Amino acid sequence: MQKFGGTSVADPDRIRAVADHVVATHNAGSEVCVVVSAMGKATDELVRLAHDVSKNPAGRELDMLLTAGERISMSLLCMAIIDRGVHAVSFTGSQAGIVTDTVHGKAKILEVKGDRIREVLAEGGIAVVAGFQGISTSRDITTLGRGGSDTTAVALAAALEAETCEIYTDVPGIFTADPRIVPNATKLERVSYDEMLEMAATGGRVLALRSVEFARNYGVPVHVRSSFTWEHGTWVVEEDPSMEQAVISGITHEASEAKVTITRVDDRPGVAARLFRALANSEINVDMIVQNVSTEGHTDISFTVPESDLARTIEVAEKIAGEVGASGVSQDSDIARVSVIGAGMRSNPGIAAQMFEVLSEEGVNILMISTSSIRISCVVRAGDVEKAVRSLHAAFGLDAE
Repeated sequence: MQKFGGTSVADPDRIRAVADHVVATHNAGSEVCVVVSAMGKATDELVRLAHDVSKNPAGRELDMLLTAGERISMSLLCMAIIDRGVHAVSFTGSQAGIVTDTVHGKAKILEVKGDRIREVLAEGGIAVVAGFQGISTSRDITTLGRGGSDTTAVALAAALEAETCEIYTDVPGIFTADPRIVPNATKLERVSYDEMLEMAATGGRVLALRSVEFARNYGVPVHVRSSFTWEHGTWVVEEDPSMEQAVISGITHEASEAKVTITRVDDRPGVAARLFRALANSEINVDMIVQNVSTEGHTDISFTVPESDLARTIEVAEKIAGEVGASGVSQDSDIARVSVIGAGMRSNPGIAAQMFEVLSEEGVNILMISTSSIRISCVVRAGDVEKAVRSLHAAFGLDAE
């Protein structure tokens, strides 16, 4: 399985280069199924067009429009492959048998049939599949949301029992931090599924979160590589219990979040459940949650959400606040999150203390904290996040020599 992102198929020259690589892989004796994203910024352009003609584009029609981008790139890639003397057939998500739920804009894959793909592979051909899309149980075209082509590729790899899923992009692998912020960040040779899940969930943009979940659940080895250099990249695989894990594998950050606070909520059972059920029913993903200590029978509840969901979140929160008698709802978009991630954290105490000490020395104030067994995340002011990433990267010994 090979997947090529938008920069990898951005223009005719790039498409021809991808075709050369795909055909070379095929001629070396491998069965090849390819997933492609839309060319370059094609999806952004389609979104702009939609908003040019409609203030609030209907979800069904927007999905129908956006899937056109991948249909263009899959057809062009097939043409280039056929010119190189190899049989190739392109498939939309629905033709490939990718069945999703009915949520437009960020549908979840329920089943991958893949019968037509298997037929092409059995005939010795190459199957090229449009990423980012499927068909819902109500027979409407759907899109899978941000990073959807990664999810398509890993889901197909699982269904086809592929030996590996190669994700080709414009970076040579997974780094210990964003190289644009930390120029001496180091490329990782391998990362465990659990570490990659935490990285994807906290701002690492190389792989989509749901694609990593698929990979872990079905044991699909993922190889993140560059389509510009074709060099070996980073393997995302099962954690090897026989090897000692690095204490910290990476530092991630996310600047596109917002904090919402509901003030003076009655401190009684059921209020939080009511709020977060309403947010879940609106398809809003909540990240960090902090509830202050009760004072005179009232408390404040703060939580973070993607900034793109802020308007809907405020609408839901204000409705619930009115129903439960809270005094108001406030928002803060001037925040960012920085996280330290590493499987070795499980057996090395003191990581949280070291993180807080480093941030304190840099004058970075911590607004919220959340943890897992292999991750510690802090919400800080947006203007402090780059300083926080660089100082933590150095403090935990991740700078390249």
